[in-house]
Amino acid sequence: MKFIHRLGFYLGGFSIGLIFLAFFLSGKKTSCAYGPNARVLKNISTKSLIINPKIQSQLEALKIDSLTLDKALKKGNVDFNKSETKLDSCKRYTIAYNTFEIFVENCEINATILSVNSKE
Repeated sequence: MKFIHRLGFYLGGFSIGLIFLAFFLSGKKTSCAYGPNARVLKNISTKSLIINPKIQSQLEALKIDSLTLDKALKKGNVDFNKSETKLDSCKRYTIAYNTFEIFVENCEINATILSVNSKE
């Protein structure tokens, strides 16, 4: 069998496989969260979020609304040096986003925002 025929069969099968993958994976919420930062943020964002009532004044002073807070919990950077990841019960993470840092306690059922501080 000539090389051009083998290449044609290979490309034909490859394209059919791509079409099947596109068909099966379309509409599904698939994501690739391989890095530790992405895994922590995905884990926190899938849980019910509790905002500590004591930090409402901090949020108002920094002019942070719920949409900004949600975006920070999805696109922020986890600072593992400031986080407490060795705890047995609820791990505590520091998430930096734009001009502020969020201190989150990530438990098994829910995530609680403990404090919000300005980075400046």
